[in-house]
Amino acid sequence: MENQTVLYMLVLSGLSDLPSLQLPLFLVFLLVYLMTLTGNLLIVLLICTDSHLQTPMYFFLGTLACLDMGYSSVTIPRMLFDFHTQKKLISIQACITQIFFIMFFAVSEVSLLAVMSYDRYVAICHPLHYTQIMHWKACVLLVLGVLMFSVVYTLVHVLLLLKLTFCRLNPLQSFFCDLPQLLLVSCSDTSINLLLILILAILVAGGIFALTFCPYIIILNTIMKMQSKAMRSKAFSTCSSHLTVVFIFYGTAFFSYFHPNVKDHSAVDKVSSVIYTVLTPLVNPLIYSLRNEIMKTSLKRAVCRLIQT
Repeated sequence: MENQTVLYMLVLSGLSDLPSLQLPLFLVFLLVYLMTLTGNLLIVLLICTDSHLQTPMYFFLGTLACLDMGYSSVTIPRMLFDFHTQKKLISIQACITQIFFIMFFAVSEVSLLAVMSYDRYVAICHPLHYTQIMHWKACVLLVLGVLMFSVVYTLVHVLLLLKLTFCRLNPLQSFFCDLPQLLLVSCSDTSINLLLILILAILVAGGIFALTFCPYIIILNTIMKMQSKAMRSKAFSTCSSHLTVVFIFYGTAFFSYFHPNVKDHSAVDKVSSVIYTVLTPLVNPLIYSLRNEIMKTSLKRAVCRLIQT
């Protein structure tokens, strides 16, 4: 350790080193970011102002929209800043702070998707008891529980990160600070960190994954037993948007983090990172609005009110 220089600044590799691509990429991701904020903010405003949308399902959807805005705001502004700098430097403290918020919003989102699965299970399998089970106090407590769990989960990793020393000059092969990438540039013993990632991935991620998908086994069984074709179609439509978002998020995240070799970050890995950190928050409001008749009707009413005023 005596001959090793402690680093206080790290280098991000970014999406591309080609100078000719910096401005086009900046404009593309600026547009994506503005569309993400606009789409998710529109969903939140519609849910808050339209009495038809003030139900548990849309309360969770509004919370998801808020998480998506936070999730994209952790990565995209920093990426936009780096497009204008030749050396993409970031301090250790800023890097760990970014990791904290990325993990917090990611864990909150997957946990909320599990809660939304439970909400759909109660609505479809126990419709007569839905209002008794999913009352407003229960919904608020579920969201608060998700946020508190995400903070605790993230702090466990971050507190261990603060004990590490960084001395390797290897650039982080990403456009944002990623936990596995940060561990690669540490000259401290990271075996505890890696063991914790493995254990929590199996226990926590596996548990959330099961809580998200297991209710749909019962939901699909219940839907198939419905005699009315209209009821089956309505039930499928309320679930399809949620399942689409779940598959996009889990698919890209699994591909990126469970790559056979974490050190080999190819262009494909960076594309998958862009999808789950940048594009997923963008497409979520599109999926829920375009595939949801109630949301589309609410949007039409809001537009009509604006025109009349």
